[in-house]
Amino acid sequence: MTRPGPPPGGSFPPRPGPSAGGSFPPQPAPPAGGSFPARPGPPVGARPGPPPDLGDDEPRHPAVDAAVRAIANAATLAPADQIAQYEAAYETLRETLATIDQT
Repeated sequence: MTRPGPPPGGSFPPRPGPSAGGSFPPQPAPPAGGSFPARPGPPVGARPGPPPDLGDDEPRHPAVDAAVRAIANAATLAPADQIAQYEAAYETLRETLATIDQT
């Protein structure tokens, strides 16, 4: 079976370009100087904290509790610091779960 080749004459017809005037409204340019206005922070008010102590006698793991507290406290940090806090908590939880699986 053979594949179709180019049309006779060896060239393709030109592709149509965008319509005059365009179909999308122009987008605003970024602010001069390359800096953008600061993003708004989280709303002021009560922040969620760790769950209340329900009085259960379930055994808890101190490393997991510390990681959960670190995640809850990260909400008050700047976004760049939040990332580092979340990564540290993730690593703590990953290592803790790995040691639990080994026992």
